[in-house]
Amino acid sequence: MEARNRNLDEWYGKIKRSEIKLPRFQRFEAWDRHRICSLNEMVIHNLPLGITLVLEVGDQEKFVSRFLSTAPERVGGRVFEHLLDGQQRLTALWRTFHNNYENETYFIYFKEFDRYEGDIDREDLSVFCRSRYYDKRGDRYPLWCDSPPQCLERGMIPTDLLRPEDIQNEIDNWIDAATKPIEPNEGKEELSQFYNFKKQVSDRIKDVRSIVANYNLPYLSLPSCTEKTVALNVFINMNTNSKPLSTYDIIVAEVESAMEQSIHDLEADLNRKYPEIIRYSPLSDQILTTSALLQGNLPNQRGSWDMDKRRMVENWDKMENGLHRMAIFLESQGIYDKQRLPTNAVLAVIAALYAYIPESGDKMGQDELLLKKYLWYAFFTERYENSAATHAFADFNALKRIILSECKLDGSNYGIEDVPIFSEQGLAEVEELITADWPKRATIRGRGVLAVACRLGAHDFASGKQLNADNIEGRHYHHIYPDALLKGAGINSFLAMNCALIDDKTNTVIGRKDPKQYLIDRYKWTTETIVSERLQSHLIPIKELETGGYENLSDLEKNIKLAANFEAFTRRRAELVLKAAKLLAEGRQLSASEIYSE
Repeated sequence: MEARNRNLDEWYGKIKRSEIKLPRFQRFEAWDRHRICSLNEMVIHNLPLGITLVLEVGDQEKFVSRFLSTAPERVGGRVFEHLLDGQQRLTALWRTFHNNYENETYFIYFKEFDRYEGDIDREDLSVFCRSRYYDKRGDRYPLWCDSPPQCLERGMIPTDLLRPEDIQNEIDNWIDAATKPIEPNEGKEELSQFYNFKKQVSDRIKDVRSIVANYNLPYLSLPSCTEKTVALNVFINMNTNSKPLSTYDIIVAEVESAMEQSIHDLEADLNRKYPEIIRYSPLSDQILTTSALLQGNLPNQRGSWDMDKRRMVENWDKMENGLHRMAIFLESQGIYDKQRLPTNAVLAVIAALYAYIPESGDKMGQDELLLKKYLWYAFFTERYENSAATHAFADFNALKRIILSECKLDGSNYGIEDVPIFSEQGLAEVEELITADWPKRATIRGRGVLAVACRLGAHDFASGKQLNADNIEGRHYHHIYPDALLKGAGINSFLAMNCALIDDKTNTVIGRKDPKQYLIDRYKWTTETIVSERLQSHLIPIKELETGGYENLSDLEKNIKLAANFEAFTRRRAELVLKAAKLLAEGRQLSASEIYSE
């Protein structure tokens, strides 16, 4: 490895001629405007930025590559270097030299040219970023950013005038336009002052341009004979991004090193084909955990590291199909997104098992019945509270043996009693459900309670609309017993048993009314039967909800009565939820009428 100097003029030329590219495993742009401004200030003040890392390219590129964002894409041109570290810096410099960010424009501030009264105090030779936006007609605001006279009046010189190439005509034209409004019509002295001012502007731009062009951005160079694995390890160890590389980042790099195939492309294609998958967890996490299980590894970081990266790509279609079918299955069970998913430990297990489940027929129905039992057991046992990956791995292997009709040593088939989640865990008790936490918080039991209501349709109280994947984002977590009412009595209102997922407008209408008053108001405009059906779809016990009458009681009497009413309500609802959970854990279809039948 050899350290070398290179000025920005040369870096710029290499990017412009498409001679330098990025390995595809590199992240995309990540810097915000503050880091971009800071970077440019370091350059114009000729302060060091650190060192970059390149891999020389011989006859063939070692890695699948891409061009820097917005850089010319000269297809068929000779690539001389791969940029292993320094992407964010060089991309930010390239883009500010062209001022081609969609939502912001960058300037260098010259205090001596600032004549704008409404301006705030800034340091000379500082970098300024102005946010941009479009109106209905398509005009880009604020308009002054594209007006040379108004820019100069504010002491702002656009950064695209600093790009290190021969653009003197462009600079002269900008200065002419910027100074046109102040050009005097007559007077020798006035004209002399005017041309001196123009020269002053030109000289200041020229001075900064010289600093930029000659700015030294040193780099370390790996020779073209460097092995892929060595270059990859150097890239990982030298990564200077403020966000550390994730397991996925490194595995992407390893796959591209071994297979010359872009995981980013495969991932993007998967997301285009099946956008519903990402509703449940980041796509990269699901790819890794499912791929690990398909290779017989733990669905965690360790298992991902241990994977055969070549087999990961070979199994891609199997993994992709499994994730797609998993998302369809979860939606059929009333689980629509990650905010309502009790535990993500089930995702990889179900997706990987679909690799062994037929696409249709009786066998598919039999296997999906097993998945239903597994899913609801996972939501109402302690199985995945701790060591989730280890437990998921054991459950997956046992479920897989059942699906594949494998035999034990005694010749009998594996059955449900051989699956740890069924044999080692019992469903939650009523007392546990009563204390289950508010489902907006990431607790398995609290979200499990909500999942049952979602499975029943969770009809909106006012409109009667059934919950589905399209309207779930518009639902709010509503306190059945109002928060203000319970808080006044010192009672915790943030319990799963006191939560219903209803439409935001309905939630606003309900406000702080107590349950009894709310029911009375609703009965005024609809039938008792309809209201009962809507409440029952949330497994809300109506008899225990029809309480109230606190108006003429002392504070002590009110608090005692409210506590007793709320305890009776949460206990009865917990009994209903548990009955539903048991039916679901048996693989049964679910209806509110059956649950309320007793």
